[in-house]
Amino acid sequence: MKEQITHHDALIFVMVMASAVDNAMAERELERIGQLVDSLPVFASFDKQDLISASRRCAEILSGTEGLEIALETIRDALPKRLRDTAYALAVDVMAIDAAILPEEIRLLQMLRDRLELDKLTCAAIERSAIARYRRS
Repeated sequence: MKEQITHHDALIFVMVMASAVDNAMAERELERIGQLVDSLPVFASFDKQDLISASRRCAEILSGTEGLEIALETIRDALPKRLRDTAYALAVDVMAIDAAILPEEIRLLQMLRDRLELDKLTCAAIERSAIARYRRS
């Protein structure tokens, strides 16, 4: 049975998955997650003290049988439609910190897009925006 989570938890799950998909949660990615939670309006009512416990819940789900599928369903069920593109943008933002998107990260983005029922044009715009923000001179 899927665990019930809040929309804040779902957004954190997405960021944790984006960081962990390459089997290494880099310090820069973890710092970025903290910065996003601190600065984005969507997290205004979120108690940052809950960030670690939400991250651990995500890791527990992912470590189980069919963990990725269960995590994606849990995220989808917890997010209102109006926050689904926000979740995708957060995943892209965490992945972009490395300045290179790996094949497993692309696959996770495809899975998120499909599971959250996002259109390709919206996703392309989010991805292009991240490229522009993280471009090095």
